[in-house]
Amino acid sequence: MTMAEGRFERARPARGRVGMFALIAAEAAIFTIFVVAYLFYVGKSLTGPMPKDVLRVPVFYTICLLSSSLTIHLAAKSLRRGSVPRFAILWLATIVLGAIFMYGTATEWHRLIYRDGLTISTNLFGTTYYSLVGLHGFHVLVGLVSLSILMALTLLGSVKQEHAERVDVLSIYWHFVDTVWIVVFTVVYVIGR
Repeated sequence: MTMAEGRFERARPARGRVGMFALIAAEAAIFTIFVVAYLFYVGKSLTGPMPKDVLRVPVFYTICLLSSSLTIHLAAKSLRRGSVPRFAILWLATIVLGAIFMYGTATEWHRLIYRDGLTISTNLFGTTYYSLVGLHGFHVLVGLVSLSILMALTLLGSVKQEHAERVDVLSIYWHFVDTVWIVVFTVVYVIGR
């Protein structure tokens, strides 16, 4: 607090951070609904395939996604310190790790649909599985598009140390997406099997 002309003024939080936390709160509520629905309906399908029959635990792709939280953290830290080249390398690593995760999701869905016959309309498991994992995948895709736009701006020389606060706001979203995956992974591949 500072005192100027007899009145107190508080430092206001950055609008970008407040906006991102508001978005995350809303998104967390949506994910909670989807997780509860998955848990409510798991095991209630009358016909197969069932989760234990078709789901394989995506350990490698999970490691890739969770590792991207480290690379984005280090990237943001590098930009705050003024090292744009290091930032660019770490930011690109984050994009690559996220893209590998999406590739894993796509190959899993391809196998589930074309080999195992599980679609969104097959049974309750298919409906809730594709809804929950698809919602998360959509958020990863939005994050990847946002990260890629920032990467392009970096390559064009438009990203500088003074943009570190904005980069931090985007990294908060990415950390949220990674955190949500821990919940989805636990619910779908550990509890729900």
